[in-house]
Amino acid sequence: MSTLRVDNIANTAGVTNNRVLQVVSLNYTDTFYHTSSTNTYIDITGFSQSITPVSSSSKILILVNLGRAGTYSNGFRVVRDSTPIGISDYGSGWTGGFISGYDGTTHGMSASTTILDEPATTSAITYKLQGSYYSASYPLAVNRGGVIGGSYPYQGAYYSSMTLMEISA
Repeated sequence: MSTLRVDNIANTAGVTNNRVLQVVSLNYTDTFYHTSSTNTYIDITGFSQSITPVSSSSKILILVNLGRAGTYSNGFRVVRDSTPIGISDYGSGWTGGFISGYDGTTHGMSASTTILDEPATTSAITYKLQGSYYSASYPLAVNRGGVIGGSYPYQGAYYSSMTLMEISA
């Protein structure tokens, strides 16, 4: 058995950037359900992951996959520490990340997003997921089957994840 050790790996032009330096991930199997009426984003309890970049010039590739109840329309966004990232600005106060829509049925749905962040730091960073909803009639439900409170095993329970990859610049 042999071990290969190198200081750098370069492409044919001698460029050593654009490598994955580290990968951390969160496998989120908890359920989250919130019904208080609000039109603001709230933290999804426990849906956060930290990474400490090796270089301040590194980028962080964020991959989020989300399982949720399909009977309600919710908006979701990723937040770096306390700053929302990867959001659009539609105007007139409409800001958001990615949407998981209403499918008109009692089936579960999934949503996903990919964001390439440039945090410019070597300090620890925490990325978390937040969600929003219109009212108590349209609650925020993560990793839950389509009928909230229903007893329908065929709808299943859902699984969500967040993967962070540090990419060298």
